[in-house]
Amino acid sequence: TMFLFTKTQQVLGVAPVRCRENLNTTTNPMAAGLSMTLGIVSNIIALIILAKAYAHLRKRSKATFLLFASSLVATDLAGHVIPGALVLRLYISGTAGGLCNQSDATCHFLGGSMVFFGLCPLFLGCVMAAERCMGVTRPLLHARMVCTAHTKIVLVMIWLLALSVALLPFFHLGTYIYQFPGTWCFINVLDNTSITDVIFVLLFSGLGLAALAMALVCNTISGVTLVIARLRKKKCHQRSAKSHDIEMVAQLVGIMVTSCICWCPLLIFGLMSVIRSYSGSMGDDLETYRTLMVMGVRLATWNQILDPWVYILLRRAVLKKIYRITTGRSDLKGSTFRRWEISSFQNSMKSVINRN
Repeated sequence: TMFLFTKTQQVLGVAPVRCRENLNTTTNPMAAGLSMTLGIVSNIIALIILAKAYAHLRKRSKATFLLFASSLVATDLAGHVIPGALVLRLYISGTAGGLCNQSDATCHFLGGSMVFFGLCPLFLGCVMAAERCMGVTRPLLHARMVCTAHTKIVLVMIWLLALSVALLPFFHLGTYIYQFPGTWCFINVLDNTSITDVIFVLLFSGLGLAALAMALVCNTISGVTLVIARLRKKKCHQRSAKSHDIEMVAQLVGIMVTSCICWCPLLIFGLMSVIRSYSGSMGDDLETYRTLMVMGVRLATWNQILDPWVYILLRRAVLKKIYRITTGRSDLKGSTFRRWEISSFQNSMKSVINRN
């Protein structure tokens, strides 16, 4: 098959795109291994913290958020281990850096994994933002509609939707090929692209960018609502009843910002590349777009490393320590964190009474 493909390229006057000569200068297996180890450790730490928090708060309204967050971290962990193991396997087997525009079973699985584990965190971040937006703006509707059973159904639907998109190339809608410098596989956006490749990239990038935009809108609404509520409470000299909401929205904003920074380049570069390739206007910019795609995928892999640290560092326990260090106060009486604790207890009691 490779021989026939190479001969076809020669007949068409197109030189085979080889990656091996650039493998040693553009990639480093040691760096890939360290990145994979860092991602695994980060996600495991976050999962342990989330498991303890979920066990402690299983009867509180925050349980839904913790279940979503645990699913996000678990998905990030799997998304770091599975593709990372395949990339390291390419290095160990010595097959990395062959023809960039070839494909095989390993490439199909690796490409599908990247699409699946790329869309899942974006979808989860969007749904988490929507859930918190409902909780902040329509608390009664949220209490009536959102429960653990419904949360699990939504999680299954998210994973099935991402899986459906990832499997489209197996039904001849789009293709997965080895990408420059031959150590990863993704949607074909540069080499002999067809209309199905364009449709697939438009679907993948469109869904990802739409999820980020939806999360931005929901988090903005939640943040503005909380600020207005806090200002009104101050004018009336009352305590704020938005303890967990502030913490959760802050974490969601952190996750959203991280996802935007890490994923937008790959989503946008993919769209730009496939459109220019299909229209035949790539010209001498092919090397530039290959480099942009490599930069985009490297940024995307950092999303799975940074997501758990957003949750770990933006917890109230950590913020309390930062507050003590920056203010030099060991007593939290009268502080915002103390009001959070009081209102947290009140919210929990109200939630239990409403459910009973």
